[in-house]
Amino acid sequence: MQTIKNIIIGFGKGGKTLAKFLAQKGEEVLVIEKSNKMYGGTCINIACLPSKRLIIEAANGVSYVDAVNGKNEMTAQLRDKNYHMLADEKSVTVLDGEAHFIADHEVEVILPNGEKAKYRGERIFINTGAVPVMLPIPGLKESKYVLNSTQAMDEKNMPENLTIIGAGYIGLEFASMFAKYGSKVTVLDHSKEFLSREDEDISQLVKKDLEDVGVHFELGADITEISDGENDAKVHYHVNGQEKEINADRILVATGRKPNIENLGLENTAIEVTDRGAIKVDDFLRTTVDNVWAIGDVKGGLQFTYISLDDFRIIKDQLFGTGARMISDRKVVPYSVFISPALSQVGLNEKQAQKQDKKYKLFKLPVAAIPKAKVAKDSRGLFKALVDPETEEILGATLYGIESYELINMISLAMKAHLSYTVLRDQIYTHPTMSEAFNDLFK
Repeated sequence: MQTIKNIIIGFGKGGKTLAKFLAQKGEEVLVIEKSNKMYGGTCINIACLPSKRLIIEAANGVSYVDAVNGKNEMTAQLRDKNYHMLADEKSVTVLDGEAHFIADHEVEVILPNGEKAKYRGERIFINTGAVPVMLPIPGLKESKYVLNSTQAMDEKNMPENLTIIGAGYIGLEFASMFAKYGSKVTVLDHSKEFLSREDEDISQLVKKDLEDVGVHFELGADITEISDGENDAKVHYHVNGQEKEINADRILVATGRKPNIENLGLENTAIEVTDRGAIKVDDFLRTTVDNVWAIGDVKGGLQFTYISLDDFRIIKDQLFGTGARMISDRKVVPYSVFISPALSQVGLNEKQAQKQDKKYKLFKLPVAAIPKAKVAKDSRGLFKALVDPETEEILGATLYGIESYELINMISLAMKAHLSYTVLRDQIYTHPTMSEAFNDLFK
């Protein structure tokens, strides 16, 4: 059994960045990846980048087939770049194969040819990401017309009738995108409340704009069965006691993702998992076994590539810094939903502030009042911000409108730096831009 200084299981964002860093420090690294189609991780292959590429192409009127071909070229280039970023380092070995633990610091790798190799790692970093959740609906798993969010990225033909199970953020991104390409999209969700974590005025605007581009919603829907036909599937469900059914040539299951720990062999170790099936870590990403860490989605929590990157920073600081960085430092984390227009949020919204009995001053601005929105011919949306009336610091913001995915980072930075909202209000911005909206939003 060969002993390796650093073993990283999974070629995702946090792990690959750590591998590159350790190599530059002259340390030996073994990176084990199950699929040669996943070099670089989820984001560049089946999530953030390819999905946003398809969303942008849809908005630009590119045909679905051309958009998919362009997306595939992009991901192939990114995979190759990521592979060589590590494989070309003298002290890094990229090994194709499926790894599982056989002891706390020992892993066995099943190679593509069926052979097995065993390694002992002085340090081991688990970076296996997350996988789609499949609901226990009769006929769902067996249906040949069902796609999960991963498989949807490889779909070569545009579905004519698409049914999406789940009205969460992932489901809405796909609904918005496929509707723009011309699919007839129906979204089914068990909850009667649309985007329940968002403020009512925001969620209703989002719903209306999606309906305006042809997305049909069935909320409070309980799906009872999926039955396959010769050319499509039938989704059986009931709403308020009324039985309904809909035909779909593709059914997209967008009901979330769960930590990918299956077949990792954790039962052969003292590594503990949470009651939600994630690898248990402390504030420094350390598992319950010394010198074994978990990075990214596999540890639970927010599933964003930028969180995985920050996980790398925490481990880097432990190994070669002061050891002061920790998960609990992440008090300001923005997110964006790439529907059209985009929905972005950071900190508290009104609903959350009221639940916490938090005092706030509310600022609102319709996107239609922003000159750049008129120039861009998209005045849909609403900007909202909450400010602490005593400290004048921003408590949170919800930005629903074009380019909100850029603007939210300015809000996030101001919150992180504990700046008064007046700094954004009085800033001199270039014109015409969406950022100058802060002059009016914070009046």
